[in-house]
Amino acid sequence: MGRREEGRRKSLKNRFSLLAGKAQAEAMKKEPGIDGILVTIGLCIIALLLCVVMKNSLQTFITTIVNEMSAQAQKILTGVGP
Repeated sequence: MGRREEGRRKSLKNRFSLLAGKAQAEAMKKEPGIDGILVTIGLCIIALLLCVVMKNSLQTFITTIVNEMSAQAQKILTGVGP
């Protein structure tokens, strides 16, 4: 095998590496799609169903969470324990 043949192989190898790199970059590029929109709409529908079906339980749950978070915030701000 001569130098010319070896040079061609290296050249082809380099071209292949560049093409593979470009293909990988193109494949990894994030494209805006409809998937995110569908997931968001689905989550909103589930949240609305929860609100309708579990109105009283949900109100109690949210009130409890807000009260606990407020109490923790007061403890942190006043420096009284964790």
